[in-house]
Amino acid sequence: MAGKGKKRRFGRIRKLPSGRYQARYLGPDGMDRPAPFTFATKGDADDWLAERQSEIRRGDWADPDAGAVNFREYAMQWVKDRRLSPTTEELYRRNLRLHILPTFGALDLDEITAPLVRSWRSERLDATDGAHSTVAKCYRLVKAIMETAVDDELIRRNPCRIKGAGQENPEERPTATVEQVDDLADAMGPRWRLMIYIGAYGPARPEEQAALRRPDVSLEPLGVWIRSAEPELNTGRRVPGDTKSRAGKRFIVLPSFMEKDVKRHLAWYAEQKPDGLLFVGERKAPFRRSTFGRKWRKARAKVGLPDTFRFYDLRHTGHTLSTQSGATLKDTMVRAGQSSEKAAMIYQHSNLERQQEVADGIADRVRAERKKAAAKDDDQASGTQRARDA
Repeated sequence: MAGKGKKRRFGRIRKLPSGRYQARYLGPDGMDRPAPFTFATKGDADDWLAERQSEIRRGDWADPDAGAVNFREYAMQWVKDRRLSPTTEELYRRNLRLHILPTFGALDLDEITAPLVRSWRSERLDATDGAHSTVAKCYRLVKAIMETAVDDELIRRNPCRIKGAGQENPEERPTATVEQVDDLADAMGPRWRLMIYIGAYGPARPEEQAALRRPDVSLEPLGVWIRSAEPELNTGRRVPGDTKSRAGKRFIVLPSFMEKDVKRHLAWYAEQKPDGLLFVGERKAPFRRSTFGRKWRKARAKVGLPDTFRFYDLRHTGHTLSTQSGATLKDTMVRAGQSSEKAAMIYQHSNLERQQEVADGIADRVRAERKKAAAKDDDQASGTQRARDA
């Protein structure tokens, strides 16, 4: 506090007609800055000025008007500036529209506080029946936007400070048995049979299969080249682009039992031109996710798989079989096109010869499972016949 009779060196204090005190100071930007509120005592006003002076000396001072930027405008520009993939941009805009902007859209950045973020997250968990995965994605998005606002010196501190709120803890995805994969392939019909098998025993992502063309198919060795991906947006538009990661560009060696399906598909169903798409619909056009989805749901119900079993979950079946066949973690990562492993894994290699061994192991495993299923069917048929004879 400035001593009585001493001239103030930082800021000014004056007594208002109401008896309260007003404080002002000259900011580093040369602007005269009044306190946002008045004080009951001169000492309180002096303490406030001392805090501002300390902030300036430490280099922590922030323009109190900088945060007066609308969150909606800032968030939409943030998404635009990131140059995201079309599918990621679509997801971010959807989460903003449905879950974030209804609460924060009309506010300025500096009006979004930690208590408000906690209340919003709790409300979202209630509104989505505890869909932690969706809420975690939305929380991470808000946190990333506000962190950029901190970097831009629009706010002093990120209000998203809930420990673990951005972490997803999804349930373990289900896997299908070899018999269920065969039943799915039969239920989907001959046009989509190969897609089921590549999804399970490749295993290729749906958007990777959508981009496959005739030149990507190899008969010797048997496999497919994954060079790109064509995800479909909610508008129905396909977006040709790169694979999910650099590791996504790869050659997938297919099990030998798929050779007949590959040759038959090329002859009967693939687009009949040199660079034709491998998978097209009945009208010879790129298949739509909605149309394929209806067929998938009917086939899934017919096989008896749960409603939560997605086409993408076929990949887990392939991972399980390759691991049971003796594949290392690196072998599985190469087949799946995954790159999220520790740096030490960079020094482990899985070459084409090793991938052929893994594919052969999967083939042996599938044949063994099919043989067991056939023997079971024979036993059931024999039992029925014996019962009739008796």
